[in-house]
Amino acid sequence: MKILFYYILFINLYGVIVMYYDKSKSIKHQWRVPESRIFLISLILGSLGIFLGMHLFRHKTKHKKFTIGIPLILIIQLYLLSKFIFHLF
Repeated sequence: MKILFYYILFINLYGVIVMYYDKSKSIKHQWRVPESRIFLISLILGSLGIFLGMHLFRHKTKHKKFTIGIPLILIIQLYLLSKFIFHLF
């Protein structure tokens, strides 16, 4: 359980950093992080970090696939995690 907690903490911190990095590259008109990588991070339990990064840095907030997709992934993951945690107890 402790390993899962640290994994979720790490992957979400990484998600925030990726959103910051992509935003800074966007401002400079440089090569960016592929959207598929952002969604992959979200799918492997980093959706909260991606979501927070979107709003902290005002990045990808005008793209429907992000404004709908990332919160939807987050809601599904929270539901599944709650089922998993309550099943343990």
